[in-house]
Amino acid sequence: MAQRMVIALGGNALGKNLNEQFLAARATAEVIAELIAQGHEVVIVHGNGPQVGMIQKAMQELTRSNPEKYIPCPLSVCVAMSQGYIGYDLQNALREALLARNICKPVSTVLTQVAVDPCDPAFLHPTKPIGAFMTREEAVQMMESRDYVVQEDAGRGYRRVVASPKPKAIVELETIRAMMEAGGVVIACGGGGIPVFPTEENTLKGAAAVIDKDFAAALLADALDADQLLILTAVEKVAIHFRQENEQWLDTLTVSQAERYLKAGEFAAGSMQPKVEAATQFTRSRPGREALITLLEKASDGIAGKTGTRIVADAPSR
Repeated sequence: MAQRMVIALGGNALGKNLNEQFLAARATAEVIAELIAQGHEVVIVHGNGPQVGMIQKAMQELTRSNPEKYIPCPLSVCVAMSQGYIGYDLQNALREALLARNICKPVSTVLTQVAVDPCDPAFLHPTKPIGAFMTREEAVQMMESRDYVVQEDAGRGYRRVVASPKPKAIVELETIRAMMEAGGVVIACGGGGIPVFPTEENTLKGAAAVIDKDFAAALLADALDADQLLILTAVEKVAIHFRQENEQWLDTLTVSQAERYLKAGEFAAGSMQPKVEAATQFTRSRPGREALITLLEKASDGIAGKTGTRIVADAPSR
């Protein structure tokens, strides 16, 4: 049965540099085009970890070499740049894959801003490393001149760390909805969205933050009243007791089971934890919804119930 779905693409779907991304986008497009050929209505969200880091590093090194001419590029601008160039590869690859199947659908990337709460506790405890490694002297200079939060990173040098607040609202939601309802395939909320918060006189100000793309995808899926949130990652199923002797791969997780495992710390922070949290958040929000976590190349099998981990609502109590 055809479904409206939001697909969250992990880093393995996009590669780690320009050449890898070009090739990975084409392989990814084949998978998504097959879902569209099956009649599903698709909106795509993607990560941008390697890409935004590459942009941030390039801008940082440009500033280092010529500080009188260049200033550090705001992180929100770097996210916007990454949305543009990832979207460029992905939408062209998907357009080609659809035309090869005699499907004529417009594919567009929406430069998407996502509002965050400036009072989110995450701003008090930055955890996401970004940009190039620095010496101690450079780190001190950045802390003093730019008010950066900098931490030592596993003996490899110092890196800037930023907050990862929860997304609250998608600024371009109505544009995304209109394009989707007109029959288009939309790529939106790239990298979790450009983090912004409203100020006076309806102005949106960029935030020094990184929004988790799985939470952004869950928020978008809820707002679009999607039937399914499909999180495509580097593993076929979710596991508890991961990489231990009693490792157990899961076919299905109810919301209450997922919440229990999350509370017990079964899923790694920054890896599977946000995926399960986002899937649970989406499934809990409205009856009849499901989320699926699986490998990119297993997407069709997962939707058919042959593999992957489904996150479903708890059975009604009698």
